[in-house]
Amino acid sequence: MVNRPATGRGTGASPVRRAAQLVGLVFLLVGLLGFIPGITTDYDTMRFAGHESQAKLLGLFQVSILHNIVHLLFGVAGLALARTASGARAYLIGGGAIYLVLWLYGLVIDHDSGANFVPLNTADNWLHLFLGVGMIALGLALTRRPGSRH
Repeated sequence: MVNRPATGRGTGASPVRRAAQLVGLVFLLVGLLGFIPGITTDYDTMRFAGHESQAKLLGLFQVSILHNIVHLLFGVAGLALARTASGARAYLIGGGAIYLVLWLYGLVIDHDSGANFVPLNTADNWLHLFLGVGMIALGLALTRRPGSRH
């Protein structure tokens, strides 16, 4: 058996890269599922954007065409940035920060207003909080260096 240095590719991918790949794949899957009637309830009410879209992924998370496209793009970004450890870390921490901002946005806007253009509902808000904290935690925990504590 030959010991080869980890190059960051293939089976030698770092944990942060694998985490970013997994998160990216989940976002791609969610984006695709948002376009499938049955998995997305009230599919016939889906709009491009806005709170008028009553379609709900898994009957729970309010979605629109724009919302699904954002999930697809977020997934593509995750896979692209997962090619390097620094890109994966940036994706997880930066993406987590974006989701925390989106969580705050969802808390302060009126869900029946034009400002709810994505659209968001209470279930989305809780999911965004979980995603934001989880992604940041993954990005930080998987790139900590031993002995880097102050």
